[in-house]
Amino acid sequence: MLGAMTGQGARAQVVLPCEPLDATLAFFCERLAFRVAAVFPADAPRVVELVGHGLELRLERGASGSAGSLRLVCADPHALGRGETTLVAPNGTRVELVPADPPLELPRLAAERVLCRAADAEWGTGRAGMLYRDLIPGRQGGRFIASHIRIPQGGPVPDYEHYHRVRFQLIYARRGWVRVVYEDQGPPFVMHAGDCVLQPPQIRHRVLESSPGLEVVELGSPAEHETRADLALVLPNPVVDRERLFGGQRFVHHRAADAAWKPWRISGFEARDTGIAAATGGLASVQVARSAGPAEPEPFEHGAELLFWFVLAGRLALRCEDEPRLELAADDALTLPAGAQYALVAASDDLELLEVALPPLSAPLRSPS
Repeated sequence: MLGAMTGQGARAQVVLPCEPLDATLAFFCERLAFRVAAVFPADAPRVVELVGHGLELRLERGASGSAGSLRLVCADPHALGRGETTLVAPNGTRVELVPADPPLELPRLAAERVLCRAADAEWGTGRAGMLYRDLIPGRQGGRFIASHIRIPQGGPVPDYEHYHRVRFQLIYARRGWVRVVYEDQGPPFVMHAGDCVLQPPQIRHRVLESSPGLEVVELGSPAEHETRADLALVLPNPVVDRERLFGGQRFVHHRAADAAWKPWRISGFEARDTGIAAATGGLASVQVARSAGPAEPEPFEHGAELLFWFVLAGRLALRCEDEPRLELAADDALTLPAGAQYALVAASDDLELLEVALPPLSAPLRSPS
């Protein structure tokens, strides 16, 4: 009884009204490599069951309904379809052939300056009851997404083994702690405030539990990307390979407590580097900068796709070309487009600033003498 209730031993079939049966059967078997699993009655077949590509089809003479459509996910759609990726069976069923691992498409960048102040924050409820605050509302044309995320209630998180089809993804622990586990990275570990991880493309992972009031800053590219469950993997898995590359990137768990502070590229600041520039092969950098004493503001410009700042503590002052002084406070976020000059100064001694840049930035532009 329990097995029947939970679906153990059950199978799912797609029923396709089928006329003409013989021609449709030949189409699915000869053109798309399905195999016959059952035929009945033998003397005058009315039903044929087919299996292939992880799917069961029931071709049925006299069944009601439309011929419908199928989407077959395969390694080489052109090979399977003999040069075609959209086919129509003799019974009218439309068959779309799509690649199992299509190339990631990046939307055209539409860079703009975006200021999101914490005082004006609007929080919405996302998956699993988490609260989301959008830090790049326009998404830079769909190229980037950044979110400030809260989990008000602590304890176990109703997550599952999953992965993301992304180009870049960062998780920065803003407040509280969270216990997570990643593919090939050993047992679960805790991220504390100030820690961050680089989640390489398609690395399997799972969030296990968190403190009450957990907050993280998450940034990814592209803005809209697939999240897929991995139903076969259970984490932690027995393999430990911390040098493994996922989509050309290596997993990073940066611990703030172990970090070394060094002079930053802008005078008057020092920074801790997370190692993400090296782990992504120069695709992106993630640094935390803080005030290191008084200094004359230095103008700088950048040619990056993205320059994103999130104020972690204190106050930040910025001059944008001929505009008046702009001041930011804790939890404010700013995205700066390329092609303009800026000057940055710490407006308080306790300033701490999270910076994400794609690609990594070099030294600032200095004023001509």
